[in-house]
Amino acid sequence: MLAWSMLLGAPPRSGADIRAALEEVHQGSVAYWATFSDAEFFTPFGLAWAPAMHVRHLSKSIRAVHQGLRLPPFLVRWVFGRAGAASRDYDSVVTVYRARLAQGASAGRFAPSAKPPAADPAAERARIMRVHASTLQALIARSAQWSESDLDAATLPHPLLGPLTVREMLFFTVYHNTHHVANVQRLVAGRKQDH
Repeated sequence: MLAWSMLLGAPPRSGADIRAALEEVHQGSVAYWATFSDAEFFTPFGLAWAPAMHVRHLSKSIRAVHQGLRLPPFLVRWVFGRAGAASRDYDSVVTVYRARLAQGASAGRFAPSAKPPAADPAAERARIMRVHASTLQALIARSAQWSESDLDAATLPHPLLGPLTVREMLFFTVYHNTHHVANVQRLVAGRKQDH
């Protein structure tokens, strides 16, 4: 499997770059999640989340960003505030997020809720992946309605990072998806080394 940093190539900058990166990351992650059997998809790695929980968490966080972007840009600025500085680049947002994780930050209210085993795991898996795809496509479509200047003018609240410009929030969303796939890749590699 390709390293996720290599999958993305150059970091996204423009709105069009971000949308392309979101789509590219989604396609790569769908291919990765497909490598798990239904049983593996729903089985936690010890105390760590199962792959299904990672996908549900990502859908939940993407849905929150999409909800914010459903408001017109002027209303987002009014509700959440204007940007006080220029948007940071992709790498800077990633660095800040990694630092917060290193300090012990967690998913908090965006953690997936516990669910009993599904009667039909294949159907539940298909539903989880369908929700994930439709949520991401809705975000991509909604973000296309925002001009480059609007991406930098309005902020959205991030539970760990505080106010981010919309552009920074979209950078975070691109990275967040790769981060969770990379976490599972590390868990799988660790399990293989234990055997």
